[in-house]
Amino acid sequence: MQHTLNVRAFFFNAKTDYLPYYKHFTMTLDAEAPAVEMLANIQTQNENFAYPTDKLVFKLNDLVIDGKETIGEIVAKLGTTLQVDPVLSYRSNHCLIINDDDFMKSFALLAPYASQEDKAYYESLYATHYASETFKFSHDYIGDAILLLAHRMIENGSEDKEAILQAISDPYDGLAACEYENNLFHAQDHTAAIEALNQMVTHPNRSSFLDKITATLSGKVLYPFEKESLVGSQIACYAQNRETLLQIHSQIEKADAKVIRFPRESKGCGRTLIGKQDNLAYLKAATTLLEALDSGAELLVVADSDNLAMFQTHFASIQKRIGREIPLPLMDQETFLTLCEQKTEVA
Repeated sequence: MQHTLNVRAFFFNAKTDYLPYYKHFTMTLDAEAPAVEMLANIQTQNENFAYPTDKLVFKLNDLVIDGKETIGEIVAKLGTTLQVDPVLSYRSNHCLIINDDDFMKSFALLAPYASQEDKAYYESLYATHYASETFKFSHDYIGDAILLLAHRMIENGSEDKEAILQAISDPYDGLAACEYENNLFHAQDHTAAIEALNQMVTHPNRSSFLDKITATLSGKVLYPFEKESLVGSQIACYAQNRETLLQIHSQIEKADAKVIRFPRESKGCGRTLIGKQDNLAYLKAATTLLEALDSGAELLVVADSDNLAMFQTHFASIQKRIGREIPLPLMDQETFLTLCEQKTEVA
């Protein structure tokens, strides 16, 4: 079986280009072909395209893959319209070829306490390191991979536990900045390991007095949803559980409203960072809310009550962090469903 792909590919050469750009390609590949053949096809069509032959990892529709995935697997999960990017665009030297010095720089934090087996394990986490969601918000983050190595070393009984925890506990770019998310094409959930590390350390609360005062004012700047009916409204949903997200989308459609999709509708919003890295938490929350607003949403339904409470409690600080008002009404799932039922009763 063959698949015809429409591919948008990232181009950048640090020696000649000021900014990156994209070019479009169409190709037909066998379902059994590895993803690296897609890259080779792009290069055949445009010799300026470059990708690494060693330690190949790149992003496909924002998921990190290593090129061994088959075209059939990719189409089944992502469809035939694809975007190819380097794992971290700001580290690109030439298209998908990146400066990966940061990978071993992070390992150096634990190198004094690590065995050769530990080093080999860390090197196996190359894709996991670059799949770290936090890199989108903090370029100096140490990466999820070194945290997983730290957890493994401690679990294996390392006598250097305290030194290991200290090494990964930079208050800005270390464990405190990690809100683990799985961005790998082949899902890997390391939440339990990250949470175990958090239980082993004490994170100082880095909220300033001004932040706390601002947080108490948040309720005064929340925006109400003033429409009497949902009909014709443009409504987005924020739910980290994909099944819940789809259920609410279905309810939006039944209410004769328009579903608004946005990239961070299931991503972390920074809630688990509150009290550890508030500045980063507010940035993630602001980015999430702004994406919904800028996508056209007139209302954001927030499925998880804890996430909604975080948005509401810190709304002023979130707006302050991004330097922009976010006039987006927020609503809990229960209230939204009640409004939907009212429409049904009227009908």
